Amino acid sequence: MNLWQRLVGRLWRSVVVKLWATIILLVAFVLLIVGVFLLQYVDSSTFEDSHEVKVLFVLTAIIGFSLSTFFAFFLSKKIQQPLLQLKHAADSVSQGDYSTRVSTRSSDEIGELAHTFNHMTEQLDKLIHDLNHEKNHLTSILRSMGDSVITFDAEGKVILTNPSGHLLINQWSGIELVWQEELFDGGAADSEVPIPLRDLYQRVMQEGHDATEKIHVLSSVWSVVMAPLQSKDIVRGAVAVIRNVTEEHKLEKLRRDFVANISHEIRTPLSMLQGYSEALLDDIVVSPEERKELVQVIYDESLRMGRLVNDFLDIARMEAGHVDMNFQELDLRQIVKRVHRKFQVYAKERVVVLHAELPNEPLLMKEADEDRLEQVLTNLLDNAIRHTPSGKSITIAGRHAHVSGKPFIQLSVTDEGQGISSEDVPYIFERFYKADKARKRGSSVGTGLGLAIVKNFVDLHHGRIVVESAPGAGTSFTLLLPVEAHQ
Repeated sequence: MNLWQRLVGRLWRSVVVKLWATIILLVAFVLLIVGVFLLQYVDSSTFEDSHEVKVLFVLTAIIGFSLSTFFAFFLSKKIQQPLLQLKHAADSVSQGDYSTRVSTRSSDEIGELAHTFNHMTEQLDKLIHDLNHEKNHLTSILRSMGDSVITFDAEGKVILTNPSGHLLINQWSGIELVWQEELFDGGAADSEVPIPLRDLYQRVMQEGHDATEKIHVLSSVWSVVMAPLQSKDIVRGAVAVIRNVTEEHKLEKLRRDFVANISHEIRTPLSMLQGYSEALLDDIVVSPEERKELVQVIYDESLRMGRLVNDFLDIARMEAGHVDMNFQELDLRQIVKRVHRKFQVYAKERVVVLHAELPNEPLLMKEADEDRLEQVLTNLLDNAIRHTPSGKSITIAGRHAHVSGKPFIQLSVTDEGQGISSEDVPYIFERFYKADKARKRGSSVGTGLGLAIVKNFVDLHHGRIVVESAPGAGTSFTLLLPVEAHQ
């Protein structure tokens, strides 16, 4: 019985059954009306007034047609209205409004369709909300990353970046024109993959495996990890994680240079210390004069080693960016006068004339480190005196200058020494570079780091240093230091 009731209930909720029942009722109603109107004529043996019969049939047809039309519109309205609601709701969902719902009270197939549609939009709304939540979560992670993340599709188009990656693409786009003629590839003309990443991108797309590489772009070093984006064994793109490792690379280079250079430079004084010490221990020298000379050589070489270690540590700290600068307003005439007095006695011993040319007005700098600038002038004067023969002169001068409309203070140290050859001039500010290729002892006992320290201290003051020299014509070092505070 229950099965029969469920079957009847399902049939009654069916649109087809409702439509069939409505048509049956309509036909029965029309027949009932026709019967009522024609019943009085059924028992008549004759039809005397045929016109009335015709009129009666016409009226009956009009009433029947009107009733049929009314019920047809009624049925179409009942069926069409929920379908139109479903259509409008589907249009809203297609435009992104996943909160759209259809309200219907029927329990037939259309009602079930509306219920299913509402359930579908509810699940879609929940799914889109979850996807947006995950997207925002991923976006927050990418935005907070210090590394640059760039995602490319199979055609090399950029489809996703974090802010750091966007800035990196803009920076590297400037070198596209510089490298385009050398590395132009007709098949990659429309690719948005930056040229520094293009070889790695093509390799990942072809092999379908992760790849890691360090690339050099201008003066920077970048570590790149690129992985393919795969879908059903098809590589549909690649994602690159890029990190700037310039500082790590520089520190590693400094470490290697320290070991190589310090071992090279210390080897000679250590050998001399060891040899002369063994001579003293073995009593090879007999006279007190020779013994005193050996002791003096050991003392001089120990001082040279101390200067070498101190200079190298200073320049290593500067190149690593670990130098503390004490900037303050300063009159550079004070430094020039102090350095001039300090070297005056040393110059007289070597029979070298030391001049100082300074203006009457102050040479003020808004931001200057007094100790660092004094070390700069000290290194320059020490080099000048060591390479200037007796009877010659050295001039240290200061004056105001203007370059491109901006005020500068110009300091110069000019000697009448042996000069520097033109092929050595471009390299004199390199560490451990010496124009004296033989590296002889004697008057030239420098460590090869003095001018490198000078260059770094001038750069820290946002200034410039240039050198003019020729063999036998002396050397002139000119410093341009900005008067205004640097930003």
